[in-house]
Amino acid sequence: MRFFAAILVFVCHAFGSRIFLDDGVNDVLSDKVSRLGWVGVSFFFILSGFVLTWTARPGDTVRRFWRRRMAKIFPNHLATWAIATVFMIVAGTATFLSIGPSALLIQAWFPVESITYSPNDPAWSLCAELLFYLSFPWLLGAANRIRAERLWLAAGVTFAVLALIPLLAKVMPDAPEISYYPGVSWYEYWFVYCLPIARVPEFVLGILMARIVMTGRWIPVRLTVAMLTLIPGFALMVVIPDVFGLVAPTAIPLALIVAAGATADIDGLRSPFRGRIAVWLGEISFAFYMVHMLVLQKGPLSAGTASHGAFEALGLVALSLVIAISISWLLFTFVETPAMRRWSRPRARKDKSAGKSEEVAVTN
Repeated sequence: MRFFAAILVFVCHAFGSRIFLDDGVNDVLSDKVSRLGWVGVSFFFILSGFVLTWTARPGDTVRRFWRRRMAKIFPNHLATWAIATVFMIVAGTATFLSIGPSALLIQAWFPVESITYSPNDPAWSLCAELLFYLSFPWLLGAANRIRAERLWLAAGVTFAVLALIPLLAKVMPDAPEISYYPGVSWYEYWFVYCLPIARVPEFVLGILMARIVMTGRWIPVRLTVAMLTLIPGFALMVVIPDVFGLVAPTAIPLALIVAAGATADIDGLRSPFRGRIAVWLGEISFAFYMVHMLVLQKGPLSAGTASHGAFEALGLVALSLVIAISISWLLFTFVETPAMRRWSRPRARKDKSAGKSEEVAVTN
């Protein structure tokens, strides 16, 4: 499922850049279809809370958990950050603020667009993920203390908090307006969509959905039905004005999809997401997410004219997709996997002082 969510983000960035000659087509794609990217990002955040809760095991330490998560996100991030930084240096657009905060994954805390989205645009969401990982041990502990019969109520309260965040954004300045979301200022958009703490309710919603499934409180909703609920959710996202349509309309459908997908796996039901190719695409999805924007900015779509005929534009998008998947496989194979193997667990050494040959964990 992660790869298909990443594809939504790819579609958002590919078709939101007005690549067609027909302005009418560009208007529809940039104003409506590109919002699919918001759905993809929200899915990642909800899925993250669900999967981390599902895989949590007694006896795991906070330090080891943090170590595994850092080993997961930083190698791919730093590799793509370095490439994007080189591009900016060559173009003469690099400054300390445009590249420095991103290296530490703190750029989304700055309400400045040129910092939040630089040098590699998608990396802003890792700032939220980093906050999720740092707070997860305590959020999970709180969720575990909720009685099973109250988990659905807790999920409802969490969604209510999520839906109220746009009201808080109204204290932000109403200018400058952003081009890709008319009628909304950058500060309002940043507060609701980019500010890491504003995305915590989605992560918590994922945690609670996992607890609901694990405690046998899940309602009998099949994956296909859950996926259909995304249609009215996306429709609301399109028609609801202002920042209120950014996140909340699809949060409940996505939470249902994640939980229904998990129960489908448990029940051994057939699913298009369980095939060998789908699983492989899921494995490279994080790498794909991190490289796709660089391919769109520096690949086939960046050459020649900015606008193209329909068939040419679609062909360039398809070629960009193939290139992004290929680079993703390289990043997954030669950066992400070796880094996880090397750093996700404490190194082992011989306990020479005791004269024993068994290996002892070193928590460095």
